[in-house]
Amino acid sequence: MPVLFFVSIALQIACAIHVIRSGRSLYWIWLLLIASYLGVLIYVLAAVIPDLRNNPGSRKVARKAIQAIDPARRRRELQRRLEISNTVDNRRHLAEECLELCDYANAEELYRGLLTGMYADDPDFLLGLAQAQAGRDDYAGAHGTLDALKAANPAYKSSEGELLHARCLEALGDTDAALDAYRMLAVSYPGEEGRYRYGRLLGRTQRHDEAREVFESQLRQARSMPAYYRRKERPWLKAARQELAQLGS
Repeated sequence: MPVLFFVSIALQIACAIHVIRSGRSLYWIWLLLIASYLGVLIYVLAAVIPDLRNNPGSRKVARKAIQAIDPARRRRELQRRLEISNTVDNRRHLAEECLELCDYANAEELYRGLLTGMYADDPDFLLGLAQAQAGRDDYAGAHGTLDALKAANPAYKSSEGELLHARCLEALGDTDAALDAYRMLAVSYPGEEGRYRYGRLLGRTQRHDEAREVFESQLRQARSMPAYYRRKERPWLKAARQELAQLGS
């Protein structure tokens, strides 16, 4: 019995806080105090659930939860849309989702199908194709696609494309060119992956002091960044710490 009482108090307090934060009439608090569990149930149905449905942040959390439970759900939805209406936009969305799910073979097929007619030189579709090719470890193909993108769209700029180009150079054994590309990305890329890959390649070419300096600077700068940025870049920062530990002092 005491457990049920304390649970009721906790739920009432939580709902009362929601009442105040959401700016609702204070009569809800009286209802919560008087009706206990019934009041909590009424308030959740009448206020909390509608708020969750209308709140973009809550919808985002819900989408992430659904995605974790059924990762292919959105792809099935996009596939159904494409079957109903075979438009460029629907094919693009499906290709992007296949990339997200690491289904590189289907992503490559979809992007090749998009690169026709007026979209034959579309830079976003060419970049998507190159990403799919690299995902299948076809770095020579990805490098060729990026060259075609640059030739057809000389003014096009993409940090993701520049990073992929550097990765292709590294994978194809053009180490000096890859280091030059990573050196630029260590400054310009909007995230930690460029700096990490630059430091890692320095380490792999036995330039340990320079690699150590890159990783130490990376981690030092990250400590001054906002918490949301560090959360977003956590995998690359963790990888940088591991590389630094392997390099030793």
